[in-house]
Amino acid sequence: MIDTPAFLDTHRPDVPDLVVPQGVTPFYLAGRPVRGRLVRVGALTDALLTRHDHPDIVLRLAGEALALVAGLASALKFQGSFSVQARGDGPASFLVADCTHAGALRFHARSDAARIAELAVTDPDLDAGRLLGAGYLAFTVDQGPDTDIHQGIVEIQGASLSDMAAHYFQTSEQHACWIRLACVHTDAGWRASALLLERIATEGGIAAEHAPPGDEDDSWTTALTLAATVTDAELTDESLPPEDLLYRLFHAEDVCADRPRALAFGCRCSRARLSGILETFSTDDLDHMTEDGTISMSCEFCNICFRFPRAEIGGG
Repeated sequence: MIDTPAFLDTHRPDVPDLVVPQGVTPFYLAGRPVRGRLVRVGALTDALLTRHDHPDIVLRLAGEALALVAGLASALKFQGSFSVQARGDGPASFLVADCTHAGALRFHARSDAARIAELAVTDPDLDAGRLLGAGYLAFTVDQGPDTDIHQGIVEIQGASLSDMAAHYFQTSEQHACWIRLACVHTDAGWRASALLLERIATEGGIAAEHAPPGDEDDSWTTALTLAATVTDAELTDESLPPEDLLYRLFHAEDVCADRPRALAFGCRCSRARLSGILETFSTDDLDHMTEDGTISMSCEFCNICFRFPRAEIGGG
């Protein structure tokens, strides 16, 4: 039997065929300049986080990042991927989570478990700000090689990822936005969720036709006050349907849920893709990477190891 050449083999090892049908529930407050998204990453959270070997505090931050990127991506009209990236000098020096226009999620992080354990001795409540350290937060839309990449970058500021994201929208987008993120470890595994509100322009819009003059500020303040009452337990409670949670929070403001969007396990690696990367290395580099006649490469996102016979790569 002749093996399929690596560059033609698109097969990849089994990964979770997991879809959360009601992953993102968009909503709006009728007649008010407020719209939002409720994100429930659900069992997908555990499937993504547990493929990586990081301290729980890093996995919790990664879960929040997955919920955040899912909520932000669902508000955009694009074809490609939207990512949130944090890079700093702290013990969690790098974190990136991305979501495609179809709702496919993945993440990658780098962390120093020893440094985190050392810091935790003097600071048991180590927050995301100290975990990441001084650095930057970037939001990127990538629609493919034939289009320009759109990116916004701000300095990391704030104790939580919610604070950092809100700082970005305040300084770079000058857009009123409220963000609550949650990631907890339950009896069923890791669960992540997000509640995002944004204030929309009313001049000449539908909201302006129904809102009393001068009432926009009061409506936004009221929405924020109500949203702030939500708890992590409510956000991540899978027995509480999204529509019921939204009604619990905003029923006095005439909340209306829109059509939900699905989220899915979204790593896009394959043997063919990684083989193409290996073909760019020199013969000497490939020989140096070879052990017992095989080159091994692991995907940083799904943590699956691919093995290639040296003879199939680079004319070896």
